[in-house]
Amino acid sequence: MENKFNVFKAMTIAGSDSGGGAGIQADLKTFAAHGVYGTSILTAITAQNTLGVDEILELPVSIIESQFNSVMNDIDTDVIKIGMLSSVEIIECVSNCLSNFPDKKIVLDPVMVAKGGDSLLKNDAIHSLSSVLIPRSFIVTPNAPEASELTNIEVIDIDSAKKAALKLYEMGASNVVVKGGHFNQENATDIFFDGNEFYVFDARRVETSNTHGTGCTFASAIASGIAKQKPLYESVSDAKDYVLNSILNNFQIGNGHGPLNHFYKFWNFD
Repeated sequence: MENKFNVFKAMTIAGSDSGGGAGIQADLKTFAAHGVYGTSILTAITAQNTLGVDEILELPVSIIESQFNSVMNDIDTDVIKIGMLSSVEIIECVSNCLSNFPDKKIVLDPVMVAKGGDSLLKNDAIHSLSSVLIPRSFIVTPNAPEASELTNIEVIDIDSAKKAALKLYEMGASNVVVKGGHFNQENATDIFFDGNEFYVFDARRVETSNTHGTGCTFASAIASGIAKQKPLYESVSDAKDYVLNSILNNFQIGNGHGPLNHFYKFWNFD
């Protein structure tokens, strides 16, 4: 007899990180850590490690579309998290795929630059991301430099982050989190705007270089909460706590920016 029970599902549309710290790999680890079944639509393959990105191969839009249709025709999903899209053509492809599912909630992490400084989004694709996908997003989660690029507002502190969040909301996003890990202050402070109120999420800054994949992980943790039908405020708050603990329990992999410990609740290094 089959043992069927309700399984929460989340889809990630993003690039692959061969080093396992960010991208599709970080998303799937995060979904699994939250008890959510993850599916994946690859947009690009990167050759990278903790030291940086060596090469990027964008996948043909035909295979991106086929991956999406294959999953949706059989497995479906409760939420869609979007990460690295790389080009105008891929953004338009993903937008066309989403047009058939207007009720799906989209978590958009506007990935532009890797931890080591390598560009992951072409300059001519920034406008497409802003005009095509931000208006479709249930929540968008840029870090300070990404928010600056998207809004033309220099995001350097809490006040400017609030201005950028408001601008992104006016650009069409239903909800916005501007991440403050790049702020020059003692705490890592994120600003969440739900269209009515601003909320400030503070966490102490952890002195470590092992923070590769933080943005991917944060957005995927929010998506996990949405998949499990949690209120959005709770999903954002839980994601903030999850990332903090994943950093606090980091381990050393490679010689550069190492990954978070996505399975800190399950792995015991003692």
